[in-house]
Amino acid sequence: MKRLNGIHLPVKKRTEDKQITPLPLPKTVRIPMLMHSGSPCVPIVSAGDHVDVGQLIGRAEASDAVPVHSSVSGTVRRIIRYELPSGQTVPCAEIETCETQLLADTCIPPVINTKQDLIDAARESGCVGLGGDGSLTFQKLSTNHPVQMLIVNGAECETRLSADGRLMLEAPEQIIGGIELVTKLLKIRETRIGVRRNRPAAIQQLLNAAANSRNITVCPLPSDYPQGAEKVLIFHTAGIAVPDGQTPEELGILVLNVSTLAFLYQYSQTGIPLVERVVTVDGDAVTKPCNLRVPIGTPVTDLLDYAACEPDRIHQLLCGGEMMGECITFRASVVKTQNGLIASNTVKTYEESACIRCGRCMNACPLSLMPVSLDKAYQQRDVNQLKALRVDLCMNCGCCTYVCTAKRPLAETIQSAKALLA
Repeated sequence: MKRLNGIHLPVKKRTEDKQITPLPLPKTVRIPMLMHSGSPCVPIVSAGDHVDVGQLIGRAEASDAVPVHSSVSGTVRRIIRYELPSGQTVPCAEIETCETQLLADTCIPPVINTKQDLIDAARESGCVGLGGDGSLTFQKLSTNHPVQMLIVNGAECETRLSADGRLMLEAPEQIIGGIELVTKLLKIRETRIGVRRNRPAAIQQLLNAAANSRNITVCPLPSDYPQGAEKVLIFHTAGIAVPDGQTPEELGILVLNVSTLAFLYQYSQTGIPLVERVVTVDGDAVTKPCNLRVPIGTPVTDLLDYAACEPDRIHQLLCGGEMMGECITFRASVVKTQNGLIASNTVKTYEESACIRCGRCMNACPLSLMPVSLDKAYQQRDVNQLKALRVDLCMNCGCCTYVCTAKRPLAETIQSAKALLA
């Protein structure tokens, strides 16, 4: 089968053999009311209120929102404004933790016997796509198209991240349990799990866990980047090219991340909503790279302290991976979509020069776009040309910027072009 384009990144997974470790309980958590790609929730707690783990603190009033729950037992100190990496500000509950951590009495395993039960559970649990995209899981499960195939994203192709990799090694049965739950209720006939072939131990663990399950195939993926992008993953696991203008759902394909599926299984067994996250902490400024299980809302400075990282050594702090992560500040908290915290002591700067028409950006683009032409069209503010060149298909993987001989910020320019169209 033909492979889509991509790039080879240096191997920097220092945390690949680091077991997931619980972070000591933070003194304070700050939980934003928006941690997904939809609308913010409305806080339903006030200063002085006592809350427990799993208690509802943010009500989802919009159709494109999921509720927010407390990740700790403690006292609400205040409701503040929290600035997202995008610059948008949303309400945020600041909670001072107690020594004794208790589960809220609402944390009861849900009854899930039908597709609608599963959709309701996904929404009530506050579940979002844990691969980093922040999509709303209940909306994906609500598709009106018959689903023929579930494709599971275990690629995790960012160079320093290993949160999903550790989950596949340490709790593969939870992933398989989530797969069986979803495929049974959505009547899906076939499941394919994509894992990069340079992770043989994870592949074997999933094969062992799925030994008694029907119609689950583990598909080794190429080792280059990017493999976790939806269209790339579908092509390399199922050989299906998603046509322009169509969605995977229209082709009968549902794509979910391994961590998302593991969480859905956990919630079905415990009733504990999404209140914690596994985060890889790494980077040039980190002395003790690690994989940490942390309460949502934990200040990122607590993770940096645990990883023996001195703030004055940090020149760049990223939420996510080095290729697609967002810059954040020391005031940030861990959010639902966060799978990595990358601290760098140096930021490479390059002197940009004129395009030399080498074509490397086009050869690297997984979707065969023309970054150099998109760049030119944006500079000319040619909206019609941007549409003709399908700027909307760009998934912001950063391959074009990475390989550009002239050191032009092509990926950044293309995102500006998408914003211009919007």
